[in-house]
Amino acid sequence: MGRALARLLIAVATLWSVPALYYFDLRSGLLRAILAAAFAILGCAVLIALSLPRWRTRALTIFVLTFAALLAWWSTIAPSNSRDWKPSVAVLPYATFNGPLITLHNVRNFDYRTESDYTVAYYDETVDLNELESLDLIASYWAGPAIAHVVLSFGFGAGAHIAISIERRDERNEDYSTIKGLFKQYELIYVVADERDVIRLRTNVRRDPPEQVYLYRVRGSAENARRLFLEYARKINALRERPEFYNTLTTNCTSNIWVHTRVNPGHMPYSWQVLLSGYLPEYLYRHGKLDVSLPFANLQHRSLINAAAVAADRAPDFSERIRAGLPGEGMRISP
Repeated sequence: MGRALARLLIAVATLWSVPALYYFDLRSGLLRAILAAAFAILGCAVLIALSLPRWRTRALTIFVLTFAALLAWWSTIAPSNSRDWKPSVAVLPYATFNGPLITLHNVRNFDYRTESDYTVAYYDETVDLNELESLDLIASYWAGPAIAHVVLSFGFGAGAHIAISIERRDERNEDYSTIKGLFKQYELIYVVADERDVIRLRTNVRRDPPEQVYLYRVRGSAENARRLFLEYARKINALRERPEFYNTLTTNCTSNIWVHTRVNPGHMPYSWQVLLSGYLPEYLYRHGKLDVSLPFANLQHRSLINAAAVAADRAPDFSERIRAGLPGEGMRISP
């Protein structure tokens, strides 16, 4: 049993270490590949040596020391706010506070012609926390029902909607990889945006692949919504001072939403439907957080906003138009 457990631990450590070294923060791709291959060979050799009493202790010692050195080296990789960022994530938002008035600086509102061709634009928006009247969940699908990008949108008086999208922060000429996202390859950013930015990008602009976007009205108390918004604002400011890494599994668009909801009493427990983000709307529905007057399949069908967003396009009342006729239209968080 002891040797079986040792083999399992060595196999797991090797499976983690090989991609960790391959994606390590070294400029030389060849060196990273050599180090990854060397660790793979070491792990296999130690697994074989466990069957040889003469070599067992020596092999385990070498592996443990090597793995410990790797972990120590790994711990030196630090996130940064000073990189050559893609223009879409180059500017960090931040919030300033004056009693119930919160000013959100650098609200993104790009005018997209294509996904890579756009006019950069930001503005500042001051909202009154006492006028927070609605909370909506936006879920965008492009790869089947299990995976979605989830955005929260906070609605204030006079039709103001602030969307907050938790995303990875890409460097210029950097592409996304799910595997790379597990190994300190991307920083974390909270994009504070006008809905015409984050929704139009996904409904009107992206074509490869196309995205299907759903908007759900969230049920809850105003007090909980205010606490959640303040938690977001504090996190936005914290990331400006102390950057963090994005992680595909543990620090992403849905896991961080769940973490923030823990500021409220009676928050929902963690679920696999948080990990598989495409099922988050159904998870909220089962807990009574969405409009439950319809079966979920009907609610989902009627919550698709692609056609409304395409029709609204650059209209100044974009947010009102995409909500017209939705289930729970006019739903407000309760006092």
